[in-house]
Amino acid sequence: MSVLIVLFLTAILVLFSGVFEKGKYARYIGILGLVVGLVVSFFPECEFFAQYKSMYDYSYNAALFTKVSIVVTTLLFFLGGFAFSNHRSHQSELYALMLFALCGGIVLFGFQNLVTLFIGIEILSIPLYVMAGANKTDLRSTEASMKYFLMGAFATGFLLFGVALVYGSAGSFDLYAIHDFAYNNPKNLMLIMGAILMLAALAFKVSLAPFHMWSPDVYQGSPSLITAFMASVVKISGFFALFKLMTIAFGGIAGDWINILGVFIILTLLLANVMGLVQTNAKRMLAYSSVSHAGYISLIFFGINNFSTYILGYYLFAYSLATVGVFISLIWVEKIKKETSFAAFNGLGKKEPLLAVVSTISMLSMAGIPLTAGFIGKLGIFNQAIAGHYEFLVLIAVLGSALSIAYYLRLIIAMFFYKEDNFHNTEKASITYNIVSVAIILALVSMGIVPDIFAKIFGL
Repeated sequence: MSVLIVLFLTAILVLFSGVFEKGKYARYIGILGLVVGLVVSFFPECEFFAQYKSMYDYSYNAALFTKVSIVVTTLLFFLGGFAFSNHRSHQSELYALMLFALCGGIVLFGFQNLVTLFIGIEILSIPLYVMAGANKTDLRSTEASMKYFLMGAFATGFLLFGVALVYGSAGSFDLYAIHDFAYNNPKNLMLIMGAILMLAALAFKVSLAPFHMWSPDVYQGSPSLITAFMASVVKISGFFALFKLMTIAFGGIAGDWINILGVFIILTLLLANVMGLVQTNAKRMLAYSSVSHAGYISLIFFGINNFSTYILGYYLFAYSLATVGVFISLIWVEKIKKETSFAAFNGLGKKEPLLAVVSTISMLSMAGIPLTAGFIGKLGIFNQAIAGHYEFLVLIAVLGSALSIAYYLRLIIAMFFYKEDNFHNTEKASITYNIVSVAIILALVSMGIVPDIFAKIFGL
């Protein structure tokens, strides 16, 4: 909870910094607060907060995912100077909203109670509805905000209905009390219905098919940095919350919801990768890529063992780094050319070779090509599912990965093999973008060659 307090106070400072110099220093205050929060996350929780453990527990796993989220958010803040260049008048609000959303994610990492789960989801979601519509003069941004809000409210209804059914059957909001009730009453219909409704609600948050329909429009219409935040930090928070809820509270009735999740995975992997092939806009392609990765990550529920949480953290960190790596180029191209079609990337390899390289390595990592972090992450999840005798799901996932290579290659080919036709702008990528690009390249490659680096980075 110490980390949560540090980041919340940072968000308040960032918000009120907008009073001075139009928020000129908001990004720097945010980065400083994130660094302090990251340092605090490595220390044991203060004993004073032990009294709140029934609601929020900063456990070993919560600490790991908190560190991962803070690192990814810090990278996004470094990109904000250029990405928010057309939001000078309200950039402090955008940075503050990102930090408030991160606070919601951190609540989800330590929730011990269904009430805390609901609070965390709402703190995470409400700032996103606002940020999605930050481009006030762009109708697509307004559409993204409204669509995200309406679909999010619909999913919240599912969640609360599920919570009501679970409480009505188990008589408690506590995860471990529900866990005990589920093991003692595995055929309780009200509990099973509640678990399925909550699964559906969180499937929306992580964009699993058929609850993914909001993703392409919201990802395309939102400011690109916010889209990167949704595809990385929000996905980290949503998946850990889903994993913790279903394995702890509803582990005793897994047989009643695991097959439903399996159907979601098959639909997600086939639909998202096929739809990714027909996209002509890089941002929409990345939206379907994000949906497909929700399918890969969901395999973590099959063949669960003692290393599952570590594998989940590794995969989410590798995927988030790759997402930031691709969005570095996308943000720069969008600012220069005012569009994100595949054709807009033609000749980027010649104009900005470092940005093109980091995007290429990131997409190769997303596709699961060897010697990248993404390959190790997929290998870990696939091995676990195979050990649990879920070979059919792994086969579908491998097929999906093969399809994904095709649409990633389209963007890579555009950057390196198509002639530069309209990069007439003389503006060069900033030193910050180059430094972040180098850091992501080194992280993705080193984690792909020496996977134990992940554990060393986060003090495991």
